[in-house]
Amino acid sequence: MRRTLAALPILIALVFGAFFLWGLNPDRDPNAIPSVLISQPAPTFDLPPVEGIGVPGLSRENLIGNPEPVVVNVFASWCVPCRAEHAVLTRMVERDGIRLFGINYKDKPEDARAWLDNLGNPYELIGSDLNGRAGIEWGISGVPETFIVAGDGTVLYRYVGPIVGADAEAEFATALAQARTKIGANS
Repeated sequence: MRRTLAALPILIALVFGAFFLWGLNPDRDPNAIPSVLISQPAPTFDLPPVEGIGVPGLSRENLIGNPEPVVVNVFASWCVPCRAEHAVLTRMVERDGIRLFGINYKDKPEDARAWLDNLGNPYELIGSDLNGRAGIEWGISGVPETFIVAGDGTVLYRYVGPIVGADAEAEFATALAQARTKIGANS
């Protein structure tokens, strides 16, 4: 019994050391958070519009029946990275013709309205997720997060964090092109 107790601190140190080394692995991407939604139907949700914006709300039904994949972006006015990402999403809508839907996450309607008035509104539809329930259903770990959804409502891709910078934009553009190709092949 005494030997077991004497070895316990060494065992604990080895376990913590292993986790520390795993965390330092240069091949491990800390932003690569797996999602159980990939290749699964988008969750069922029905969000009202954000008051005062004049854009309809968002539900799962809006994701179904589209000939092209749609992009669902979870954002908030209080999210600093969302502000940086907003210009990129606007450019994708204008240049690439993506259909962009938004989930306004735990945001006061007046703050969301002011934010969109200031930056512009690239979203076709925006659902107000005041209590964060839809965010939980989508499995978000924070904002921003962006999903690519096929016309049958299947989640094809998830990007965690802001789509900012050449690498992030290229990764997202590649995922969108692959989604368009996959949908085209299934038609």
